Amino acid sequence: MPFENETHDPRYDWLGEGAASALTEDLTALGAQALSREDRLRAFEHLRVPATNKLSEATIIRVAQIVGAEQVITGSFAVNGTSLTIHSRPIRLDTGRRFPEISETGALTELFDIFARAARRLLPDSVVSTSEMEQAHPPRAAFEEYIKGAVAENPSTQIVFFKEALRYAPDFHQARLALWSVYTEQREHRQALDIVLQIPSNHPLSRQARFRAALSTMSLGRHAEAIDRFTTLNREQRDPALLNNAGVAQLRRTARSPDGSAADLFRQALMINADDPDLAFNLGYASWLAHDTLTAVRWLREAVRRNPADDAAHWVLGVALQASSNAAEGQRERDLAKRLSSKYVEWEKQPGPNVVPPNLERVKSELDAAGSPRIDAAIAAAEQRDQRDVAAFHLESGRRLFQADRDAEAIAELRRAIYLSPYEREAHLLLGRLYLRAGQIADAIDELKISIWSDDQTDARVTLAEAYIQSKNFDSARSELQTVLTREPSNADARRLLASVPAQ
Repeated sequence: MPFENETHDPRYDWLGEGAASALTEDLTALGAQALSREDRLRAFEHLRVPATNKLSEATIIRVAQIVGAEQVITGSFAVNGTSLTIHSRPIRLDTGRRFPEISETGALTELFDIFARAARRLLPDSVVSTSEMEQAHPPRAAFEEYIKGAVAENPSTQIVFFKEALRYAPDFHQARLALWSVYTEQREHRQALDIVLQIPSNHPLSRQARFRAALSTMSLGRHAEAIDRFTTLNREQRDPALLNNAGVAQLRRTARSPDGSAADLFRQALMINADDPDLAFNLGYASWLAHDTLTAVRWLREAVRRNPADDAAHWVLGVALQASSNAAEGQRERDLAKRLSSKYVEWEKQPGPNVVPPNLERVKSELDAAGSPRIDAAIAAAEQRDQRDVAAFHLESGRRLFQADRDAEAIAELRRAIYLSPYEREAHLLLGRLYLRAGQIADAIDELKISIWSDDQTDARVTLAEAYIQSKNFDSARSELQTVLTREPSNADARRLLASVPAQ
């Protein structure tokens, strides 16, 4: 984490992030899997936590646990004239054990030496030499400009600082990658490509640079060139992100005459990382665009199974199901998408029954090389656990309110549960019973069908039969009850209702 400025002199605020960055690089050089600043910021953004060094210790520990860290290091620094003192405080997360505080003091001009000594004390068993650890450090002045650019909020200010860092140290290629990010965020892809192509092929950051050059090339619409770049990188070291992005470039290249080539690339990416919901979505989406409806349905189902809150996957799956003559299930998926995001209400107004918006394919912006910390995967897993926990809380609350006949409150709680867990079968069942109790028979039937589709249980079919009886749809009611009695011949509720259905 960024260190706290105990001097309270704004001239040294940059050192808070500088301390975290320098210590991270030293720990990485010594052999630790230290999370980069970019990983840390991405984690905070995902978790909607402000990226500040004034967070409570409990919040910091919670974020570290979510991303799968073993230790978190906080700290502070103080500047006294030309002297710098740092205090680092490591905490082991699995036991909550606090290690002794590590303090180091030295000349401000030799800050890298100060952090190198602290890193060595944090990893005393490393066999990496000090010269190896420090060989990647830029001049201190360049490092200061780079960190000031990293923490600046205005893109134009960031560009000024990064360029100044390169003026001090033309070989400081980390600043070029940072410039690429700013230019890319500003959609200045030509400038982004030009800056990243300046990183030589024999530099340790070359692979990252070439990956980002391929992203820029794709953003410039040079899809064939982008495919060649991604393919070459993947030939050197296989990576699902490279195969995925090559598939995206191929999909965009063949937008007017889609074929199965993009789908083949997404399928190869899934063979390496079978759990990634974005890869499953891209394969399903590409198959839909190539008019392979059955394959599209299969992989879009996999996408929503991996990530039940994926609104776009629900929508495209719904359209594909309707195109495959499965109108009822397709409509349920489209309704789920509209529950998750209001934008699908507008999409539904588009002409034609099978509207699917363009450009839904998902690009990977980071290499996912084996051995690197899987931050996005850890965050996604934690978010899904949290969503399940919160959904279970709302479901239990809705269950209690249903039993207490507080219907309006129960409906609100159950809708919250369904928003977080769209395939929670009991939530749909209870919502169907509430609608049935209120005389909203059509709404009840819709919810009960979703409950059965999510997890086919006889209690939902019995309730659905009751709804059909109230709507005078006796044939459908009889069919549901006969299905129940085939499974459970002694089901008393089904027998009672079947006896009440008028004879044909």
